[in-house]
Amino acid sequence: TSDESVLMRRQAAYLAMTVAEHFRDEGSNVLCMMDSVTRFAMAQREIGLSVGEPPTSKGYTPTVFTELPRLLERAGPGKTGDGSITGLFTVLVEGDNHNEPVADAVRGILDGHVVMERAIAERGRYPAINVLKSVSRTMPRCVPPEQLPVLRKARQLLSTYTDMEELIRLGAYRKGSDPTVDEAIHRFTLIDDFLNQGKDEATSLSDGYFQLANLLEMTQG
Repeated sequence: TSDESVLMRRQAAYLAMTVAEHFRDEGSNVLCMMDSVTRFAMAQREIGLSVGEPPTSKGYTPTVFTELPRLLERAGPGKTGDGSITGLFTVLVEGDNHNEPVADAVRGILDGHVVMERAIAERGRYPAINVLKSVSRTMPRCVPPEQLPVLRKARQLLSTYTDMEELIRLGAYRKGSDPTVDEAIHRFTLIDDFLNQGKDEATSLSDGYFQLANLLEMTQG
């Protein structure tokens, strides 16, 4: 926790990963959750500054960016016959700036990232995930091939609406000017409602794909 010494905060992360590796090497599939990588990076920054390292990007020292891959890249599959480590690492960004140094470095190391935004939470949609900014490099191999076109179309409609959102809200867009934009406007509320989930609501992946496909096939009024 934040009130522990900087060495304790750094070593706690390495110890957690070592324990995960122990179970992985025994053949288990391990889920390792770390909250947060930012706290680890800040601890390493303090250590670096105390030994005379020069601050570089936003005050972070060079060793921060060498220690991050040493920690995070230990997650993943083991040797043949071993288990695996699935890592969920949270990153707290300063001022909602998703290009700040730690977030930017972690984004280049991990296989995907789920971006949560305060603005989405403020309008009452939970989980407050920005679908367009969230990316998974493993997703195409994890989704049934017949569902990929559905997911692609949903993202394209969200992207089209986001690009035109300011004009739509100002009333500067005239219906009928672009069929793609018309469809995006029609489907946006439906997709946004689909993305909203109550804390006690449970939907299987197959049901989710089915519901999304139905939303995209509904006739425009």
